[in-house]
Amino acid sequence: MIYGDMKRKMEIARNKVLNAISLHGGTTILSTGITGDDARMAKAAVEAGAKLLEPNHPAVALARGHKGVTVMHDAEQIRHEISIYEMAKVTRGIREVVGPDIYITVGIPGSFTEVVPVELTEADFKMIAEAGADGLHVHKSDLRDIREIVEMAHRHGLLIDAYIGLSTDLHPFGVPADTIEELKEVAKEMEKIGVDFIGLMTGMSYEGIEAGDIPQIIKDRLQALIETVKVPTLAEGGINTENFKAFINTGVNILVVGTAFDDIARNAIKNTVKLFLGKK
Repeated sequence: MIYGDMKRKMEIARNKVLNAISLHGGTTILSTGITGDDARMAKAAVEAGAKLLEPNHPAVALARGHKGVTVMHDAEQIRHEISIYEMAKVTRGIREVVGPDIYITVGIPGSFTEVVPVELTEADFKMIAEAGADGLHVHKSDLRDIREIVEMAHRHGLLIDAYIGLSTDLHPFGVPADTIEELKEVAKEMEKIGVDFIGLMTGMSYEGIEAGDIPQIIKDRLQALIETVKVPTLAEGGINTENFKAFINTGVNILVVGTAFDDIARNAIKNTVKLFLGKK
């Protein structure tokens, strides 16, 4: 009854991403974090040229100080407590502010590997789709889970971006693949089961890496991913104003940027308050 409608919805969403990649010379950004729970910040990002946004439940937990969290590492432990209904409200608000042409992918409880398992239902996918989402941001660590999410998401016209990580990552944000050979196998399987965009977790998010370059092992893993799949690729984790150019040189299509925006906004507020108080 709605197969044609959902297929058309996905085609429109996919073109938003492909057009953004083309517009920005082969590598664009997916703005997350502070732009995912504050429509003013999302609008500012879009006015500056961002075409892809990502509201997600850990960012909402952090932005709202849920249970007193002030750093993302702690927010990750309780992200599952932010309801899908709340994420739908956040998504709807951002969509109403940025308009129909911006691609919005949403992280919801159950689309990540949660501390407390959250089972998603058809009604959840329907709710997020009707709130204005184009896709789901998926950090599952098991291909069987990703397969089920892809099937349900596509039935509701939602695209999927999913990720590959390392078994040693502090948080399980992707299917673990420690060697290049494992990475290629996982990437091929992801593409086979219908993942629309495949990303690589760098493992840099909580390592305090701020140098202008990125480790060779990350370059090698990104190159292996890019060579293996035909769908657009992403890199996420620790991307900032000092190292982003090194990522662009890898040929990856989308850089997921969140903490860098949070840090810049927080420091800007600190400095402005000091200015008003007459401090240097």
